[in-house]
Amino acid sequence: MPNTAYLILENGTVFEGKSFGLKAEAVGEIVFTTGMTGYLETLTDQSYYGQIVLQTFPLIGNYGVIPADFESDSVRAKAYIVKRPCESPSNFRSGGTLDAFLKERGIAGLYDIDTRMLTKIIRENGTMNGKISQTSPTEADRMEASEYSVKGAVAAVSPKSVQRSGNGSRRIALLDLGAKRGIAEALKDMDCEIYLFPHDASARDILKIKPDGIMLSNGPGDPADSANRIIVETIAELMKSGAPVFGICLGHQLMALANGYKTKKLKFGHRGANQPVKDLSTGSVYITSQNHGYEVIADNSSYINVNDGTCEGLDYGHSFSVQFHPEACGGPLDTKFLFGRFIERIDNSRIR
Repeated sequence: MPNTAYLILENGTVFEGKSFGLKAEAVGEIVFTTGMTGYLETLTDQSYYGQIVLQTFPLIGNYGVIPADFESDSVRAKAYIVKRPCESPSNFRSGGTLDAFLKERGIAGLYDIDTRMLTKIIRENGTMNGKISQTSPTEADRMEASEYSVKGAVAAVSPKSVQRSGNGSRRIALLDLGAKRGIAEALKDMDCEIYLFPHDASARDILKIKPDGIMLSNGPGDPADSANRIIVETIAELMKSGAPVFGICLGHQLMALANGYKTKKLKFGHRGANQPVKDLSTGSVYITSQNHGYEVIADNSSYINVNDGTCEGLDYGHSFSVQFHPEACGGPLDTKFLFGRFIERIDNSRIR
């Protein structure tokens, strides 16, 4: 029989459910994602560092565990909450169950709670912290949850050394702030050679390889965190180099900070594969995959979120950035053409 487990929110609300995965305690920032598929990409997305991930879709794990679909080798989420985990997945690619995968990766899971009610609480009150406990809740548990904060996020997920992959006629420097694998794969498909740089690489080190273009990846945490200040300064230098720069998600936010914009935390963020984004230059609306809790404050956005009007992209002329994921592994491919736009700007700059 599964063990009884509890989720204690920092506001004192308690949910009673059942434990799966690793039977352990976990404290983190609770965020929800609305994706109907892509749970493997979600779990291995390093942008969830320090967070307890809540899936709004009720059945998770039905196609099992498929390592080829992972976005990284690590699970950085603190814990995982679902309504019902599938115990008998059916897929010819499956290599096991979600429960076994979470146990193997040391991740606590909670199921059989009212995930709809929990989502409504977050939507109405904003993102909040919580603790998963295997024993009856106490005030100390609530206090522990309320005092939690995500720290050292980018440094924790970025590689420690330069890594090269792919062969192609264009050389791309990818500043890896917690990059999803799909970004590098999309660039390889565009005839690119990729050099992955750690978050603390200097502009001088990056430019030493003479990149044709520079990619700034997604990643976790608050973009305005003081720990990211050096990265912002590096990006400002890179944008003066003449090589086109393309920023995605956290890369978009840090690129904006490097150009004098400000960021702020969203009430409950955008996470899922159904976020509508409008291109203000054409009027076209695209469905996008997103995972972020912060927005850039701008009055000259190139793209906006149709739901709340927040900034979804900025164009700097030779460089540009978007808040959403055009590679969208586990999501729609409406905006994959942006990689082609990046390549066009690279080729145009090489001609000059």
